[in-house]
Amino acid sequence: MQPESHGRTNQKARTRADLLQAAIALIRKGERPTVEEAALAAGVSKRTAYRYFVSQDHLLADASLEGLRTVLGGMLDEGLDADDAPSRLSALAIAMNKLAISHEAELRVMIRASLDAPRASSGEPTRGQRRMDWINTALAPARGQFSHDLYERLASALAVCLGIDALIVLRDICGLAPDRVESVMMWSAKALFEAALKDAASAEPAKTST
Repeated sequence: MQPESHGRTNQKARTRADLLQAAIALIRKGERPTVEEAALAAGVSKRTAYRYFVSQDHLLADASLEGLRTVLGGMLDEGLDADDAPSRLSALAIAMNKLAISHEAELRVMIRASLDAPRASSGEPTRGQRRMDWINTALAPARGQFSHDLYERLASALAVCLGIDALIVLRDICGLAPDRVESVMMWSAKALFEAALKDAASAEPAKTST
C-alpha cells in the first residue's frame, strides 16, 4: 500500500505543478487566468483543478509565489550548513519571516481563499506544499535520527510555527514587531527540534532491546 500511496502523492504534486505552470504562462502573457482557464491550458479537468485551487484569487496568489522558490532557495543557501539541521532551521525561519513580510498581501489572499472553501473530504492539503518542501530540505541532514512517525510529527509541528500563519498570530494576536516575530520563529523551531531529539533518544533503548 505504501508504494501506491507514494505514487498518488507524486501524481498530485505533478498535477498541482502543471496547473501552476499553466497559470504562470498565462500571467506572463498579461492575462489573469481563472481556475477553469488554467485547467484547460494544463489539460486537467475543472473539477480536479478546484481540488487544488479553490478560487481565482487562490490560484493567482499561489502562482505569483511559485517563482519565489528560487528566491528563498538563495536566501537559505546563504545560511545553510550542509551537516547541521539546527542551522538550516534557523536560516529557514529567517527566510520565511522575510518572505511572509514582503509578500504578506498575497499570502493573506491565499489563506482567505482556502478558509472560505469547504474542506475536501479526502483531507488533501489545499496549500502549503512549498513550506513542507522547505522544511524537509532543512531537516535533511537529521532525517536518519528520527523514526517515520516522529519525523512526520516534527515536520508538521514546524509547519505551524513557520510562515505566514505564524506571522499572522504573532503580529495580529501577540502584537510583536517584525524582529521579535523572527526571534520567536527561530526559538520555536529550535525547541521543537530539540524536543524531537529527546523523544528519539528515549525511544532508542526500546529499539535496541528488540
